[in-house]
Amino acid sequence: MLTRYSTDSHGKLRQQAVIYTKEEHRIPAEKIDKDAYSVVSHLRECGYDAYIVGGAVRDLIVGRTPKDFDIVTEATPSRIKRLFRNARIIGRRFRLVHVCFGEKIIEVSTFRSTKSGSVGNEFGTIDEDVHRRDFTLNALYYDPLREQVIDYVGGVSDIRKGVLRPVIPLERIFEEDPVRMLRAVKYSVTTGCRIPFGLRHRIRKSAHLLSPVSPSRLTEEMLKIVNGGHACEIVREALDTDLYMHLQPAACAMFYADREFGRAYMESLRELDEFSARGDDVRLGRKLTFFVRDFIAGLTDWQKEVESKTAAGELYMRTWSQVRAFVLPINPPRAELEYAIRESLRALGVSVRIPKRMFSEKR
Repeated sequence: MLTRYSTDSHGKLRQQAVIYTKEEHRIPAEKIDKDAYSVVSHLRECGYDAYIVGGAVRDLIVGRTPKDFDIVTEATPSRIKRLFRNARIIGRRFRLVHVCFGEKIIEVSTFRSTKSGSVGNEFGTIDEDVHRRDFTLNALYYDPLREQVIDYVGGVSDIRKGVLRPVIPLERIFEEDPVRMLRAVKYSVTTGCRIPFGLRHRIRKSAHLLSPVSPSRLTEEMLKIVNGGHACEIVREALDTDLYMHLQPAACAMFYADREFGRAYMESLRELDEFSARGDDVRLGRKLTFFVRDFIAGLTDWQKEVESKTAAGELYMRTWSQVRAFVLPINPPRAELEYAIRESLRALGVSVRIPKRMFSEKR
């Protein structure tokens, strides 16, 4: 194990970070995305410090294959853009760079400053950037050229101990960004790291901070749950920490009013996870079916609706409006929610033929 030092204001050496060698972190070199490696390598060749960062490093340490490889560097977005012809700058407040390799995107960000707390948009140094990360398991930097993990906050130790520990002080972490509470639950489930009592208490106490969060951000987090393969356990944890009422308030109200609905809903999520584990590349609407099918089943006596030969368009639009209200504030793509509704109705033996002008289905 190596140590990185810096000097304090009095010129004295102080330990800055612990460096884990490949024999200690045991990350297989072949698991590093070749395009991410090439981006880091090119930035280094041009004189800029650069690392693979965050979730990818966490996943590599726990033995999972990362879905995405994000990179952080001291180079500014405009400089990164000039270094890579296949790059584009995105974002308004804090600009990022997407380096494209076909359909694959490697996201490159500049070290962020702590001058404005953990949510400011100023550029900074790696020493500051680490304190902008939410939890220690996400605050690790991997140098693929030297095959070293740089750990400023004890993240490797926390992963090995199986504990989720915040980098940002508890009194600020959720006040500055309430969505971190949802991520805490997700990280706990997907990595097996427990949420300590103090952190869990703070999440419950701060759950109300999710109320003013924009529907677009909540939708983004909810779709990660839908697609992540751990929906049942994440929702169970979100219910326990009082977070789910801000993601799916209508579903939560029905849990309290009807225990049978709650059991059916959670069983559907368990089936979704089994479905996801098979690795089939299916459209979002197919997965959304597992979230809405129990609600749709309880809307009416569908057998009577079929026997009464209710107009298909009227029946569908009535169902659509109620399901749309049920999933709020989440706002999935309309075509995908429509697909989920039609699949749920077909499973109930209700075949509805809807005029094409009423929806546009993604093929």
